[in-house]
Amino acid sequence: MPISVRPWAIALACAVLLLPVGGCGAATRPAASWANPPSVTDSPSGLNGGSAAPSASAGPSPSPSGNRPSGRPSTGPVGPRTGKPGPGNTGVVPGTALMVVNGDQTFASNGTVITGKDFHGYVRVTGANITFRNCIFRGGTPSGNNGLLDSERGTNTVVQDSEFLPAHPAATIDGIWANHTSIYRANIHGSVDGVKTGTDVLIQDSYIHDMSWFASDPNQGGGATHNDGVQGFLGDSGVTLRHNTIDMSTTHDPNAALQDSAHNVRVDGNWLDGGGCMLNFNHVNAPLGQIYITNNRFGRHSFYKCPILISSQTTLSVNSGNVWDDTGSAIPAPQQHD
Repeated sequence: MPISVRPWAIALACAVLLLPVGGCGAATRPAASWANPPSVTDSPSGLNGGSAAPSASAGPSPSPSGNRPSGRPSTGPVGPRTGKPGPGNTGVVPGTALMVVNGDQTFASNGTVITGKDFHGYVRVTGANITFRNCIFRGGTPSGNNGLLDSERGTNTVVQDSEFLPAHPAATIDGIWANHTSIYRANIHGSVDGVKTGTDVLIQDSYIHDMSWFASDPNQGGGATHNDGVQGFLGDSGVTLRHNTIDMSTTHDPNAALQDSAHNVRVDGNWLDGGGCMLNFNHVNAPLGQIYITNNRFGRHSFYKCPILISSQTTLSVNSGNVWDDTGSAIPAPQQHD
């Protein structure tokens, strides 16, 4: 099952498999394909200008609790919220007034807090400790490869209670390209991949679902898109998925809930479904380790009835407490092959 590979990434071919399902080659961390935006607007209190828009409907925000990964800013709730993440408890908090912001935006001023914005354009972060609260990210007209939000060049970016859905879905559009980023209670749908992760990325209490499949993708040599809820890349480290719903069962011919070639990955307390195998870990060039899979609930809609696939040189540090969601019984041991 090949992963999404962009033209700015180095493709690594999948090996011949001994079984009918297999891991895939990984790609180096993608670089954004941004041109300089026509206007750059940021201020400590958020964007200036724009026009009011109706608020989105989503669930209430819980009280903050719990621990934060090292290096994170002190702002923002971090504890798991009650209940399975879904349409009622992710995305923009109901009653939030949104201001439409047109055009691509870049945020470079350290410590900026952006609230209540409806972005009709691609958003890029280059500063430190920048926070988005109660925002909608829609992107613009597709032109090259983009994430609706690109925080690859930022440091300690925080996203809270926000929604990601492309206004113009395309084979080249993902939800978030993240690096040194914490994402809480996001509702991500309609893109090809939900989140492409770099180093030090936390996704928590979020809902990734209903991705867009395309029969022809220029990044796959004209073949179909390879949709992943989350994709971790070779050379990156420190990815945590905690208490999310990643449901790829509603996406046509999906690849995986998580396709990973990064080290030091923690997958804890999630609801996972869909794909060839739901969790797909693949080493590249060297053994892959520091992988912790704990207390997750798996659906029954993976094509190969395969909760976890690991490559021949992948080792799971911890694999415990993982069960089928419908019965609560333990899932089978991981399949292992290239």
